[in-house]
Amino acid sequence: MTPGGTRYGVALVGCGAFGTFVLDAIRDIPALRIVACADADRQRAQVLADRYGAAVHTSVEDLTAAADVDVIVLATPPAAHADAAVTALRAGKHVFCEKPMALTVEDAARVEAESRTSRGVFLVDHVLRYNPVLRLLQRLVQEQLLDPLRRFAFENDASDEDLGPDHWFWDPLRSGGIHVEHGVHFFDAANALMGSDPIQVQGTEVRRADGPVDIVVATAVHPGGAVATHTHSFTHAHRAERQLMRLDYGFAEARVTGWIPTYATITAWTDEPGAARWEALPARAGELLAVDGLRPHGQERVTVSVTRNAGPSEPARGRGVARSVPHRVECVIDLGGEDRKQHVYAESVRAAMTDLLHCAEHGGTPQADATAGLTAVAVARAATRSAQSGRTITLTAPVAAGTR
Repeated sequence: MTPGGTRYGVALVGCGAFGTFVLDAIRDIPALRIVACADADRQRAQVLADRYGAAVHTSVEDLTAAADVDVIVLATPPAAHADAAVTALRAGKHVFCEKPMALTVEDAARVEAESRTSRGVFLVDHVLRYNPVLRLLQRLVQEQLLDPLRRFAFENDASDEDLGPDHWFWDPLRSGGIHVEHGVHFFDAANALMGSDPIQVQGTEVRRADGPVDIVVATAVHPGGAVATHTHSFTHAHRAERQLMRLDYGFAEARVTGWIPTYATITAWTDEPGAARWEALPARAGELLAVDGLRPHGQERVTVSVTRNAGPSEPARGRGVARSVPHRVECVIDLGGEDRKQHVYAESVRAAMTDLLHCAEHGGTPQADATAGLTAVAVARAATRSAQSGRTITLTAPVAAGTR
């Protein structure tokens, strides 16, 4: 680190497509500079290092010995994450780790334990925690325009067009399986939006004929009767991909599209004071969508329309709650739709790195810390075990303690 603590040297481990994407996303953060690239394939590391004027290494161990390396970005296949993270944290380096942080609860717990004693800051790339659409929804709950979330449902019809039969994605020993490799994003998002960790998980797996598991489903029960369901299907062409997150807030519903959310609609029922508060939201769009380190492109918008007296004024009742809500609200949150997906994705990664650097400089815990990473892995592993055993898995409290 340079004098004054204002510049951090960043090194990348894993110089494939995703590692390149991360460096492109963070390269112009003023507080950092890219100083090293490491890969078992030295030639691949050299290509990326030449692009950034960085040094070339072949292992995370090399980087821990480098005095100019302060932050290590781990973008290797998932099976290598835990050991590399522990090695880097023991050397006092800050770690930006691609998800999942580990393939097993035991390995995730090792990383989490190391993060508590290391002088380095650990952050797992649960990028949805830094998404403006989801951040706005959390703020509306905090402001009591939305009730606490009672139902989270995610449907992911993803592409397998680039996943050939020998791709590491299909090998549970290398990827952890779909619940672990991909599902952790959404287990973590549900935990963040609900403000709680699951207490029970039930999973299902579907295997293609003479092939790998390519469809998984998990149902997670949260405290207080809230439920999250997760479906991931890697069976589609790129052009036929689609994702929908449906969020049930009781008197309101949000529908969020895209695995990197760029568009959402909210339908809500409210009274006159609530209607006035909803109508004030467009003027607050910049504030409500703000995420530190994420640069808006300028065309984001929040629009609200209210239909007054769309229903009777007598109290409406649901799940034991009675409320006079005669006015219907239609709210649209638009970050530019699918055309802006890559912008929002890259800027969310930039925001995550900004969070890590802020904690490194000023102290504190990142939003996507090691406990969040461990919890997501624990839920994912429980879903996998449930699918294979046919029984519901009860999670300990806290989930971070593991599963039984």
